[in-house]
Amino acid sequence: MARYKLLIEYDGRGFVGWQRQENGFGVQQAIEEAIEKFCGEKTIVFGAGRTDSGVHALGQVAHINLSKETKADTVRDALNFHLKAVPVVVLEATEVKDGFDARLSARDRAYEYRITNRRAPLTVGQGLSWWVPVPLDAEAMDAAAKVLIGKHDFTTFRAAYCQALSPVKTLDMLRVSRDGETIKVETRARSYMHHQVRNIVGTLKLVGEGKWTAADVKAALDKKDRAAAGPTAPAAGLYFVEVLY
Repeated sequence: MARYKLLIEYDGRGFVGWQRQENGFGVQQAIEEAIEKFCGEKTIVFGAGRTDSGVHALGQVAHINLSKETKADTVRDALNFHLKAVPVVVLEATEVKDGFDARLSARDRAYEYRITNRRAPLTVGQGLSWWVPVPLDAEAMDAAAKVLIGKHDFTTFRAAYCQALSPVKTLDMLRVSRDGETIKVETRARSYMHHQVRNIVGTLKLVGEGKWTAADVKAALDKKDRAAAGPTAPAAGLYFVEVLY
């Protein structure tokens, strides 16, 4: 039995998310079907983290077990051949030891949220960014983001149906920057709650519009009440960027 680590990129549009589900087509299912077409084996693809419907990945990591040892490059190329019909590619395949686990071995996960801040609507960028036509102050958003860095009870930014055992999480990094009409919200943490990043972005947008201040964000955090925060940002702007081991 050989274990392979896969580095995966995908466009989340058209998928119900990472996980195989009964109500639609998941990225995990697409890869599992490609594996079966490649070598005839039915196996589970274990991902480093789940992404919701419409969320993209530039650096999702997964591991698979195959009964027959094969060159890692062959695994990569064969899977990509059978994934041609869907917007999923395996960037790298690496043979790893049995003790490696894409989820449990992860030390940090990095996400990036992209906002297109311009008056004109999106064309080629539809589904790949959150279009915000009103001017946003990225520097004010970055200053407000700093109050959320560190270990906190993030109940305020937790989805109502989140299944995390605890709302206490540690954000190792959260920063906002602008490059032309693109605003990026970058974050890194060991783990997240459902919609945590999107709820944070929706709140920081209020700061960017001048409706909230950093003090308002801190007050919302302290209330430990989802109703105290801003709206959930759309899935289209969120990217799973990297997993650190």
